[in-house]
This record gives sequence, structure tokens and C-alpha cells, in this order.
Amino acid sequence: MTTQSLPVLVAGGGIGGLAAALALVRRGFTVKVLEQASEIGEIGAGIQLGPNAFHAFDALGVGDKARSRSVFTDYMVMHDAIDEYQVAKVPTGEAFRRRFGNPYAVIHRVDVHLSLLEGAQETGRVAFHTSTRVERMEQDAEGVTVWDQNGQSYRGLALIGADGVRSAVRKTYVDDPHRVTGHVVYRSVIDKKDFPEDLQWNAASIWVGPNCHLVHYPLRGGEQYNVVVTFHSRKEEEWGVTEGSREEVQSYFTEICPKARQLIDLPKQWKRWATADREPIGQWSFGRATLLGDAAHPTTQYMAQGACMALEDAVTLGEALRVHDNDFTRAFDLYQRSRIARTARIVLSSREMGRIYHAKGVERLVRNDLWRGRTTERFYDAVEWLYGWNVANCLAEAT
Repeated sequence: MTTQSLPVLVAGGGIGGLAAALALVRRGFTVKVLEQASEIGEIGAGIQLGPNAFHAFDALGVGDKARSRSVFTDYMVMHDAIDEYQVAKVPTGEAFRRRFGNPYAVIHRVDVHLSLLEGAQETGRVAFHTSTRVERMEQDAEGVTVWDQNGQSYRGLALIGADGVRSAVRKTYVDDPHRVTGHVVYRSVIDKKDFPEDLQWNAASIWVGPNCHLVHYPLRGGEQYNVVVTFHSRKEEEWGVTEGSREEVQSYFTEICPKARQLIDLPKQWKRWATADREPIGQWSFGRATLLGDAAHPTTQYMAQGACMALEDAVTLGEALRVHDNDFTRAFDLYQRSRIARTARIVLSSREMGRIYHAKGVERLVRNDLWRGRTTERFYDAVEWLYGWNVANCLAEAT
């Protein structure tokens, strides 16, 4: 292959990898996605999408697909899980859309992935290699070569490491330890007919309690509901996903009110995540290789921004390539300078938000008083830094 005919290699076929592929195709490249799973797909349950995610979807050409699979909420609401006190309620209707240019929505993670996958397939410029785990890589002045677990080599103009929280690309260039939080997350999806009528709100809803919280919101046109419960584990945890135990979940929620407790009695089957993140780093571009999404800035779930940040990364990467006329080394540097502070803020804010959610004793009383009397506009002002992101300002932090 001549240099001109080489693709760009993307390690990972998840949300970040597919978003990166779409951004690269829009810059005129062909893309080869190397995915370690046996098929291109996604697992998980529901996720939340801020207006920044929809700005990214539009920039990647899949906005209509994502919107067609989303449920647009009327508000976000936080209740105290002990006494049902409403801590805060933020409308996400027309005024929210006018302020931020796009809606707030909830969606099944599989549907986000499907929207991106359809977009990538429709371009005819993205090739997929499954059962391919990137293990080794080298680069030179003209490109990058990677080898998989079978010794098969792949040559490309550059390498995007979108291979998730256990990234082989990050291990090659950074090799930093992960940080196990001790927080365990259980996730499940419940059919509407089995979900309590008194909780069938068109809202992203959270019940916050001592060392725990519960989340619920509608999915797929309101025909299903996402249920997520989180607690501080009593034992030393190892990072990973396992089958959950109904008995374990119920043992951690003895203090919460009956209305919220309904949520933990619903699922017949749980998936259990022992969570981890990593300390933010000041460099994730290395010549013709760079990191994206969870490989670059793995975070806990408390800001509901993991997928949103991966989408932003991809769009920013494409814009950096446009500014530097597809010069990868210069573009990758601009990309990281545009993203490092913002994504680090998400990682660190997520840790602090977890503390606020799980407050107990006097801290719980302070938490419940934090937003008392706050107007809708003041809530919007507080999240301007987050939801005000768009293509026009995505490179601003670098300058």
C-alpha cells in the first residue's frame, strides 16, 4: 500500500471508536476499526445525553438517527432517599433547549452505538476487524504499525486509541495505574408494565442517600425504564463486571424510603460493575498516536458524561485535523490541548459529585440545602460550561 492509500487505524469499536471513525471519514480518510470482541456491538443499559452530545451527533452526521431513538425529558430531579425531600428540580423543556441549542435526553447505550454504526457503515469507508485485540504498536515518520494477539500486523497513517478503560494503547504510552473507587454500580432495564406507576416520570431522576443512590428514567419511547443503583462496598473490590445478586443490593438500602425502595425490588437480573477511574494526565498524544474517550479520561458515572465526552473528543479531533490540513502530529497536539482540562474537570467533578450524592449526617443536611431557592436560570448558568460546548468553540481551550 502506498502512504496515500493507507487507512487510519482505530483501536476499539465502541461509542468513541465509531465516533472517531465518522470524524476521520469527514476529513477524507478511510478507517480500519480493530475491535477485540467477536462482533461490533455494545452492552450496558441507559445513558444520559446533554445538549453537548447532540451538537456532536450533528457534527458527525448522525443527529437524526440519535434523536429518533432518544426520550426527551421534561426535567432532571433529585430527591433525598431517606425522607423524599426534593433537593432540586431542573426543567429541561423549551427554555432549556433555547439556552443550549439542543435537548436533554435519555437513551439506551445500544441505541447510541447503533446510530454511530449505521452512520459509519453508510459511508462505505470504514472497515471492521473483529476478534482483533491490539497488543503492540510502533510508529515512524510515515505511519503506524500495530500487531494483534495473533501476530497479524496492520499499517495505517495514524492510530486512535479508543480501546476503553483497559486501553492497550494507553498502556504502551502511559502505563499508569487505575484507581478502584470501592463504589459498586448495579444496572438493569425494566419493562414499563413492571415499573411502579408512581415513578413513571419523564425525567432523569436520582434518589440520593447515605453511601448510596438510585437512578431511574424512561427508555425507548417510555416502554422501558432504566434502573441504576450505586453503593459503597463493604469489601475490597476488583475492577470489573460480574453478574449481580439481588440479596446484595437489598442489603445496602435498608435506610431508604419505601417509594425509592421499590426500585431495588424490581429487577430479576442485575449486572454488577465495580467502578474505577484514573488520575487525569497532561499528555495523551504521542506523535502519530493519540487517545480518545475512556482510554484518555476514564471517569466515574456521577456527571453522566462518559459517552458525551467521547463524542466531543471525536468532533474536536476532526476539527483539529481540519485546522492543520490533516497533519496528524500537529492536529493531535491541538486536539489534546483542547480536551485535557475539560475532561479532567469531568473526572474530578464526578468524584466530588459522588461525595455530594452519598452525603450522610450533617453533610446530608448541607447537601439538601445547597440549591434551595435557586431559580431555573441559575441552574442553567451553573451548567453553561458543560452544556454550552459545540463545534464552533471546541478548540477554544487550546487558544
